[in-house]
Amino acid sequence: MPTYILLAKWTDQGMHNIADSPKRLDAARRALAEMGGQIRTIYMTLGEYDLAAVCEAPDDAVWVRFTLMLGRLGDLRTTSMKAFPEDAYRGIAASLA
Repeated sequence: MPTYILLAKWTDQGMHNIADSPKRLDAARRALAEMGGQIRTIYMTLGEYDLAAVCEAPDDAVWVRFTLMLGRLGDLRTTSMKAFPEDAYRGIAASLA
């Protein structure tokens, strides 16, 4: 299953409701699971982003639907990247030799 890195910043609304953020995370986990994916790991971070997560989704369309759903709720603004595991990275690099 494809892996995605999610970087998130709380909006003003998200900061106002920060005490509810663990409940929102639980709801996001359930929503992604219902789409066939999972939030594998999540971190609260210092710096430019407030949260970083490693997630899996069945495909890019599911991932985009999930991130749009998060954005529509108004508590987070997200940036995401598709991640390639080490064996894929090695294969890509070897194909260039």
